[in-house]
Amino acid sequence: MPQNDRLTPRISTRKEPKQIRSASVVTAILQAATQVLAQEGAARFTTARVAERAGISIGSLYQYFPNKAAILFRLQQDEWQQNSALLKKTLQDERLPPLERLSRLVHIFVRSECEEAGMRVALNDAAPLYRDAPEAQEAKAGNESFFQDFVTAFLPLTPEADRVQAAELLMVTLSAVGHAFSQRPRTEEEIEQRASALADMLCSYLQSLKRQEPLP
Repeated sequence: MPQNDRLTPRISTRKEPKQIRSASVVTAILQAATQVLAQEGAARFTTARVAERAGISIGSLYQYFPNKAAILFRLQQDEWQQNSALLKKTLQDERLPPLERLSRLVHIFVRSECEEAGMRVALNDAAPLYRDAPEAQEAKAGNESFFQDFVTAFLPLTPEADRVQAAELLMVTLSAVGHAFSQRPRTEEEIEQRASALADMLCSYLQSLKRQEPLP
């Protein structure tokens, strides 16, 4: 039986579903995993519980996922990809001025953090099972690169080291504030107020860097 508690477990899926039936099994596993994680939490999350909830044998589950870390990573990866696609689309919407794009992104992000707080907390609790694996590091880096692209386009004359730092500060601040703010239920008014304040702060920061750029 696969080892579930290794420090850096194998988290890649055993095989990609190429047939409709196989894809349906993977979908059932991931839906069951989401339910088990939400109801039981990371501490009681096991492959046996997921297989039982999905209505399949543990052997069938292991055909696709070698251990519970692989399932949890897939849930986290899917969340990263879904949110990153939305945020990337917002930052790249050239119909709007850059800082308006950033403001919209902040509002979308804060609202998402609040609406999906339960699952986010559970995934954060489970992160030690997979966060050091190469696949996790690669996925996270890829999902964050669009922040660097945005900052580079907005501050083309700023030294590269300062642009890297600015992109990192945007990501870290968004993540930290969103995580802290979503720890308890929030009203619509609270979400709007916090998102607006955070957006104003981040936009002001980028504007200050813009003013320091040399004239072209």
